[in-house]
Amino acid sequence: MNALADQIRLVSSLEAVGVAGRVAALRGLTVIAEDLPLPVGAEVGIASTRVRGEIVGFNEGRAVVMLFGSSVGIRPGDVIRGGHAAQVAPISDFLLGRVVDALGNPADGKGTVRDTVLRPIDAKPISPMQRARIDRPIWTGVRAIDLMTTLGRGQRMGVFAGPGVGKSTLLGTIARRSSADVSVIALIGERGREVREFIEQSLGEEGLARSVVVVATGDEPPLMRIRAARLACAIAEHFRDMGRDVLLMMDSVTRFAHAQRQVGLSVGEPPATKGYTPSVFAELPVLLERAGGVDASGGSVTGLYTVLVEGDDMTEPVADAARGILDGHIVLSRKLAQRVRYPAVDILDSLSRVANDIVDEHHRVARDHLRRLEAAYANIEELVQIGAYAKGSDPESDIAVLYHARIEELVRQGTLDETSPEQAREWMLKLAMESGERLRQLRSGGPNAGGGSV
Repeated sequence: MNALADQIRLVSSLEAVGVAGRVAALRGLTVIAEDLPLPVGAEVGIASTRVRGEIVGFNEGRAVVMLFGSSVGIRPGDVIRGGHAAQVAPISDFLLGRVVDALGNPADGKGTVRDTVLRPIDAKPISPMQRARIDRPIWTGVRAIDLMTTLGRGQRMGVFAGPGVGKSTLLGTIARRSSADVSVIALIGERGREVREFIEQSLGEEGLARSVVVVATGDEPPLMRIRAARLACAIAEHFRDMGRDVLLMMDSVTRFAHAQRQVGLSVGEPPATKGYTPSVFAELPVLLERAGGVDASGGSVTGLYTVLVEGDDMTEPVADAARGILDGHIVLSRKLAQRVRYPAVDILDSLSRVANDIVDEHHRVARDHLRRLEAAYANIEELVQIGAYAKGSDPESDIAVLYHARIEELVRQGTLDETSPEQAREWMLKLAMESGERLRQLRSGGPNAGGGSV
């Protein structure tokens, strides 16, 4: 039924056969076409080079076309033929374990994908009243996230990090260990050499077997990077409509914004905040709101989006806009990465807005207690390091110093260190109970209140 509905939507979006125009000019990244009466978003093809493109705007009655490939070989007067009025891509259940490009074509050398149907890559927004409530957790297999910033099925979470702090390794670990049925991974604007490293090293055979990887590297045209992000969303929605729980991981939203800025500037948009065009901030919520659960199928798309923080500045325009849209944020700290602590998740700066709705009371109380201890330790850390902290001045600070190493052990986790959600939760509850009892003894001045080590 879903395939039939997709075909009906596709047929209704088709334009009349035979619509064609001609190349009038080539300006920067765009081709100016005459006599091409097609809407914005329509796919076109230049007959002489077979390069495809998309209409992104109009200028004095002429269509502005951006290409999916190189402009080499294009001549004035070349015929531009119209295609689909809406962008579509081939999608199939057999995409699992495959790597595809932004057009949906196989990029892994394993041959064609079977039983594909053409599906629009720009889906109609989900009605707010059709969205399922987020009331179940989705486990990532990473203790720092599962315990301190628990994700819910259908949640949209941002991973905010500067370059070189381990976000790709973290995404690969989550793809291998998560409780999701399917992972869809979009590598947007990545360096070419890093793609294979991520697939073979970070993701591995186990992770790839239940994943779909969509790739658009940094040397590809901006439209390909934008299209790759939308295609990944469409693939995730396909599996969601089959009733599956999908984990959509996009690396990175920042490079999607950079590509959208290039498109905006090419069609004449004025640069606004730090050079970003208004369309960037209009497209971000459209992209990020595609994640979520639906009541009709019972499936869900949980979004995990990385945001590159330039100069570790969390007020950078894309980071600031994303924080206002997403349902929480995981902050990877350069300071922790420099200490070789993996994952470098800052549990004090990270937040999940739905965590309290999907964990029980014991989990919530234990988590908040350990976070308070870590906050207390952060306030006196410099004094402890130089030996100037005066023990006995504050009971909570004393316990924070005593238990800091054990809390660090709880949230530190190597790539080969696997812990089930039940084991991780039991570890956290035991640590919180023990430190809480010790804190009560200190505050009450009991016989064993002071001294000793744990």
